Amino acid sequence: MPIAPKAYDVLRYLVENPGRLVTQDELLQKLWPQTYVNPEAIRKYILDIRKILGDRPDRPEFIETVTKRGYRFIAPVIDGSAAEPRDLIASQGKGELAAEERVRHETTLSSEKPASRGKRTLRKIAIIPVLAIIAAATVIGAHFRSARNGATAPSLNNTSIAVLPFVDMSPAKDQEYFSDGLAEQLINDLARVSGLKVVGRSSAFQFKGKNEDLRTVARKLDVATVLEGTVRREGHHVRITAELIKAEDGFQLWSQTYDREINDIFAVQDEIARAATEALEPKLLGNGQAIASTSRSANPEAYEAYLQANYFWGRGTGQGDVGKALAYADQAIKLDEKYAPAWALRAAVLNTMAEDGLTDVTDGFRKARDDAERSIALDSTSASAYLALARTQIYHDWDWDTANTCLAKAAALEPGSAEVFRARSYLYRVLGNLDQAVELYEQAVALDPLRANSHLGLGYLLYMAGRYEEGRASLQKALDLNPQAAFAHANLSKILLAEGKPQQALAEIEKEPNDWEKLTDQAMIYHALGREQDSNAALAELSAKHHTDSAYQIAEVYAFRAEPDKSFEWLERAYKQRDSGLPDIKVDPTLKTLRHDPRYTELLKKLRLPT
Repeated sequence: MPIAPKAYDVLRYLVENPGRLVTQDELLQKLWPQTYVNPEAIRKYILDIRKILGDRPDRPEFIETVTKRGYRFIAPVIDGSAAEPRDLIASQGKGELAAEERVRHETTLSSEKPASRGKRTLRKIAIIPVLAIIAAATVIGAHFRSARNGATAPSLNNTSIAVLPFVDMSPAKDQEYFSDGLAEQLINDLARVSGLKVVGRSSAFQFKGKNEDLRTVARKLDVATVLEGTVRREGHHVRITAELIKAEDGFQLWSQTYDREINDIFAVQDEIARAATEALEPKLLGNGQAIASTSRSANPEAYEAYLQANYFWGRGTGQGDVGKALAYADQAIKLDEKYAPAWALRAAVLNTMAEDGLTDVTDGFRKARDDAERSIALDSTSASAYLALARTQIYHDWDWDTANTCLAKAAALEPGSAEVFRARSYLYRVLGNLDQAVELYEQAVALDPLRANSHLGLGYLLYMAGRYEEGRASLQKALDLNPQAAFAHANLSKILLAEGKPQQALAEIEKEPNDWEKLTDQAMIYHALGREQDSNAALAELSAKHHTDSAYQIAEVYAFRAEPDKSFEWLERAYKQRDSGLPDIKVDPTLKTLRHDPRYTELLKKLRLPT
């Protein structure tokens, strides 16, 4: 039977201190000096070691348990390195299989003949050569770590965590929205802890229902620990089991089961988040940071509706899901008008609907602003509310200073939020600070590495900054994660066009699924190729089909074709329509032909952008 890495560490320490009582506290301090570990884990490893050695707690031959005090290694120990150098070198030289066979031999040896207790001790281990057992176990430990982690283990931050979707174990299997909601709230709660890297929802939820090995999950997400659990709900009673796993060796840092009523769910969330944080790094909470869920309501039904809204909002597969998210948010507010998270969520939904043209732009953003401000008035510690308000100010109000203030507050409340990093990056982008925008977006990608749109956004930023090779790599990563990702092929075509490769750009844009983006780039690429008739046809189709939602893109085409009067005509339309693309005029490479025109400077002033 192979020895697990941490069980080996415990055995090694006991062997190195033979005959001496080693307390649990000493083992914890020596073997896990930087990590909180449940003392129960020591007992588990001692049981594992006894199974390997065939030891019995009532008649110990190797490890004696001193009740409520600790453990003592009682078998005779000498340093056998001098006596058996050839055997040790040979064992190491023959590789992993030889080492595994050596430990199997040393821990089981021959069982062919019955023997007395004394002879059985001699047969099993006789004299323990300290260096030999350490060397062999080290090789085996390396073997199993390599098998679990791949040829090279990632460099992981000890204070990093991914919260996987909790598994719905309810009898009817109808509580997915509840189990997903619990996991998402834990992500948000943990993101409030400064110094803790918390993987974003989009990436963590990629593993939903896949039952993938935790070491593989951790490697893909670049985290050291994984929090997972189950939810079993019947009526108003809920049982939640949560455990924090150290991904490198599968060691359970902490686990707990909670049997509670539904109206006590917020306390459970707080307990899980705090326990996980303390287990990762006690000093994370040493500065007085508080972990407390902001999604509290005195009305359990309002919380239920909020979770349903968040479920459809997070799924976001189409207009139907967005509509359901809004309906459930409305229901939550109707049940509890003082429920701040529901107001913040509705503000976020309304922002998106206005941005995507699913509702009247002016009215949609006005309602979103009102809802976000209402949420902040009810709960000034809601990062999501400040984020929603900042989005309204960025995409509609063009109030950059106030947006910056809101995002600074959101960042202070949730320093580990990928969404906040993305929003701050966009603000720096429209203000013309591309280097800072790229730096912030790279942090968002690090927190949400499996979200295709993260890499897509970074790729577009790098294109704007003229960093084409890096941009191409990011866009390819987006396609690797989602081969149907909208805008990825269009952005690759933009890079090729900027590099003076219009024929390759044309081949690339043909793969783009988004209609208005495809027509926009086709019109520019055909112009670069000298195919003016085709360029005019693409531009005419774009203008006919998308004049109400793509005025900015039409202006881009005219600017690229060196037709400034037409471009400014459509930029003015975009201004009146509050087109969400317009704030990019300061950094958009396709508008470079306009930048010496006085009308361009005047437009910057109207947008309150630096001139």
